[in-house]
This record gives sequence, C-alpha cells and structure tokens, in this order.
Amino acid sequence: MEPRHFRTLFISDVHLGSKAAKADFLLDFLRHHEADTIVLVGDIVDGWRLKRSWYWPQVCNDVVQKLLRKARKGTRVVYIPGNHDEFLRAFPGMHFGGIEVVERMMHDGADGKKYLILHGDEFDVVVRNARLLAYLGDWAYDTAIRINIILAAVRRRLGMPYWSFSAWAKLQVKHAVNFIGEFERVVAEEARKHGADGVICGHIHHAIIQDMDGIRYINTGDWVESCTAVAEHEDGTFELITWRALASSVPALAAIEMHDEGELAPQAA
Repeated sequence: MEPRHFRTLFISDVHLGSKAAKADFLLDFLRHHEADTIVLVGDIVDGWRLKRSWYWPQVCNDVVQKLLRKARKGTRVVYIPGNHDEFLRAFPGMHFGGIEVVERMMHDGADGKKYLILHGDEFDVVVRNARLLAYLGDWAYDTAIRINIILAAVRRRLGMPYWSFSAWAKLQVKHAVNFIGEFERVVAEEARKHGADGVICGHIHHAIIQDMDGIRYINTGDWVESCTAVAEHEDGTFELITWRALASSVPALAAIEMHDEGELAPQAA
C-alpha cells in the first residue's frame, strides 16, 4: 500500500537494545508512513539495558538505518533524549547523520498553536530523586515483560485473545499512587509556564490525546507494548496511530487504529 504522509510524526520509547522492543513493528511502520518532520521523543535507544547486557540484533540497525535514510532524503529528524538514552544529552545541537539532537523543543502546529515537546522523565519523581529505585523498577518491568511472553504463548495455544500482563500490572501500580494523572497534570502545567497551547511527551508508556484545563496533552505511548505513534495532519489535527501487525508480512491481519482524541490503554500489538 502507498505510504501515508503527514506533516509531523512523533515517536518515543522504542527501547532499542531491549528484548521487549518491537523494533520489527516500528520498522514496518516507518516503511508505511512518511512525514516532513519526525520527532523522536526520547528512550529510542535503551542505554540502561545495554549497559547491563549487550543485545543489538540486526533489526535495531535496520531501524536506525531507516531513520538515517529518511533524513538523507529530506525528512527533518529531531532526537530529544530521554532517561534511558540520556548519554545523548551531552550533545545538544549536534547532528549525527542528519539527525539533530535537542534537549526539548517548541513545535509550531499547522493550526497556529504551539506545543512544548519533551520526554518527560524530569517530572518523574522516582527517576529524578531515586535513581536506584528507578533501576529496580526497570528490572521489575523487564520481569513483567518476560511473564507477559509466557502468558501470551499460553493464551494463544488456548485460542484466547491477547492480554498484556505487564500493562495491567503497571497500570495497577500507577493508579494506586495516582502516578499517571499527576504526571499528566505536572507536564501540562510546564507547557502552560512556557506559553504553549499543548505538550507532547512520552516516558510513561501511556498513549493519549486529551485536553487538560485548556492545554492539549499528548503522550506518544511506546513500542514495547502499545506500538503507538502520534501524527500531525496538514491542517494541524493530531491522530493517535496504533500499528497492530506487520502489515508487509501479514496483510490479512494488518490493522491501523486511529484515535483523533482519546486514550489507548497500553497493550502489546
């Protein structure tokens, strides 16, 4: 099928270097979508996991090469580092193969509105104030992902639909401390402080487009569980896209779910 073209694509939390990353899904998504500008909103490379043990299959190289190829062909590609790829924060303003690195940026929407773009980890109290606890949480999330793989295989054999244990477990904990709601509120307030009409972020792997007291809050989700990206159309409207299947290899199962304004509970594709 012909690639869909957008004004801007926003992608975050790919976690290349993690066995949980669905790099093949992202590669397929990039083959079917083009944009004038692609903004990588942090945690594209998982430096934390790569430090613990090196895991870099060919598909990770393929994703990087695909992005570099798009940059060579004229797409503006901007990389905003997150906490997992924080090593890139030492290179603000630098260009790598046509990909520019910035700490955060202000995006001028086609509709005249301004959007603050940042990863969002600086507003996560756990990451900011207790790095050891953050690493432990990262380890626990890895364990949940492994359980998820086993459960998915069992449910598939029994003919049951997919259900994400890791997403369920994460949301139970997050809701218990009201983390997601507080994160969204604080990030939206940051946008207000900078005179922006909205904010686009990642970090918490919870894709959503919503209005919060006059601020448009957009979270791009992730490519570990939900396989989501946010696209800006030429008229300035935003769309939440979920890439459900490897469209090029399983055309009968391929499906794209579009959400102009709504929430996607994180789940694996």
